[in-house]
Amino acid sequence: MINKDTVTALAQERIDELDSGIFLVEINISPTNVINIELDKLTGGVTIQECVSVSRNVEHNLDREAEDFELSVSSAGMDRPLRVAKQFEKNIGNEVRAVLSHGSVEGELLSYDGEKIVIQTVTKEKIEGRKKKEEVLRQHEVDMNDVKEVKRVIKFGNPKKK
Repeated sequence: MINKDTVTALAQERIDELDSGIFLVEINISPTNVINIELDKLTGGVTIQECVSVSRNVEHNLDREAEDFELSVSSAGMDRPLRVAKQFEKNIGNEVRAVLSHGSVEGELLSYDGEKIVIQTVTKEKIEGRKKKEEVLRQHEVDMNDVKEVKRVIKFGNPKKK
């Protein structure tokens, strides 16, 4: 079986050479040597050329004669859960939905420190002594041990005007 550390080192070598803000999200190697590498980028998205470059570096440095393999290098999709610290950092300021061991919370990701995330929610609530409902901001500090998954909320169409 192909060694995951070897694949990681080869992918990281090219990522370092490219120096474009790309980082490894995940590397999976199946028992049948199907290698899947997921990349993300601190600003913007991972380009096809960047995926090809990482793929070529891995492919050209593994010996198909010794062990055959299948290789796939892709960008971590926007619909995929956030899995590494750099993805959380990249998405500060974006709307996320966190599925927790005791429910869920959806709102703006304000911070991440490895141990907890802070998500700000906005709700319309009736305030005592007021006629109309007003927007209420709340910050939810969530321990990462209580988090099952966090995904970015993707919205299409025209944003609401304030």
